[in-house]
Amino acid sequence: MLVVLNKVDLLPPEKKKQQIEKMTKKMLKTLENTCFANSPVIPVAAKPGGPDAPDTSAEGELKRHAYLPERDSSGQLLYSVDHCFGIKGQGTVMTGTMLRGKASINDTVEIPSMQITRKIKSMQMFRQPVESATMGDRVGICVTQFDPKLLERGLVCAPGSLPTIEAGIISVKKISYFRGSCATKAKFHVTMGHETVMARLTFFGGASGHAYPEIDEDKFSFGREYVYQDELLNPPAKSKNTSDKENKPEDSGDQTKDPSIGGLQWALLEFEKAVTCPVNCLVIGSKLDTDIHILFSKHIKLAHSNTCRLAFHGRLLESTSDKDYAINFLPRLRIFKTKSREGIVDRMTDEYNIIGRGLFKKETNIQTFVGLKVKLSTGENGVIEGGFGQSGKFKIRIPDGLKKETSSRLSVSKKKGKKSQKEGEASTAEETSQGHQEPIRIYLQFKRYIYDSGKQMVQT
Repeated sequence: MLVVLNKVDLLPPEKKKQQIEKMTKKMLKTLENTCFANSPVIPVAAKPGGPDAPDTSAEGELKRHAYLPERDSSGQLLYSVDHCFGIKGQGTVMTGTMLRGKASINDTVEIPSMQITRKIKSMQMFRQPVESATMGDRVGICVTQFDPKLLERGLVCAPGSLPTIEAGIISVKKISYFRGSCATKAKFHVTMGHETVMARLTFFGGASGHAYPEIDEDKFSFGREYVYQDELLNPPAKSKNTSDKENKPEDSGDQTKDPSIGGLQWALLEFEKAVTCPVNCLVIGSKLDTDIHILFSKHIKLAHSNTCRLAFHGRLLESTSDKDYAINFLPRLRIFKTKSREGIVDRMTDEYNIIGRGLFKKETNIQTFVGLKVKLSTGENGVIEGGFGQSGKFKIRIPDGLKKETSSRLSVSKKKGKKSQKEGEASTAEETSQGHQEPIRIYLQFKRYIYDSGKQMVQT
């Protein structure tokens, strides 16, 4: 960024240097905790002495930092309209900036938000008629038979090139100044292009332990697995030279982070109203209905501070125009939740088979869990083979057999259980609570893809 102190020729000559130095220090102080720290601060005046006067050192500094961007006229037309008005006897003029491609007189263009096409009658740049305009040009485009009241701002494009989408996937980063949480399933105001609409978000990140050798924040792969997040994580802490208390991430809890993916996060956006926008467009999420004086902390130091309404930003990577996207689009997303269950060993039938309880409710269909692997707190691995009785108990096979210590422990428990029954005393569970040996626990872990209609359980 270049910081320009303009019209410095209007300053009193005797105070000019002092005031410029003072303002320069103030600007550098303001920017020191942002990504624009140490930006050049240049005092300028628009050609004091007239247009034929020689360049000043400040103008030379501006030229040194400035450059002409490369303009690519290939690709399909995308034109951003910021004003629209009618001229009697001529037609309707749209003024704006060419974002992509090229436009020429007699070309047909589309106004996608209205799904209508019109032919370009004439064009002007800075009051001069032109035959065409390319990426980066400011240009006025005149069309006929179009009511200017129908369009104030928006996008114009090559016919059929700009989709109107129902849902999309974005790369996403939380804005560190936003003090609220960005929770999954919450609704945000989402700004894309010239439109701001409400959308419900689902956040997700790279799965821990998975390799992502070709991952790119500007691309998205449906072939990879992603882990569901209850909320958007804070951005990584910046270096001491570029961060302060405002930029330091808050505690983001025990959520999955994998250094192999560089902390990248994504979000699924489901719009309340379809949005017309190009792929890779900037996306800004906000809580525009938030009171800027609301408190997110009980600390006194925040009692009178304002809060930022901008919550996150990102880029649109994938989208769908299908209104039935929940059926045809969402199942392609391999986003999963990790599930954990814990039970205890009820008894041993032999050294390769045990009966467990506490993993399932009485009404659970245990057959859906048959074949899943479990682990005992004593270290053995087992496989669920089916239900046992009607009370939610289940059978587990131990392929490598129980350890001697485990068998002995379960044999003692079995004898105690029989003795308790004979004498009418408390059960094994009650004995445990009185200080006897802890029961052997059974651990079951699996994952479920949140958009899998079959709700299958998967283990790796």
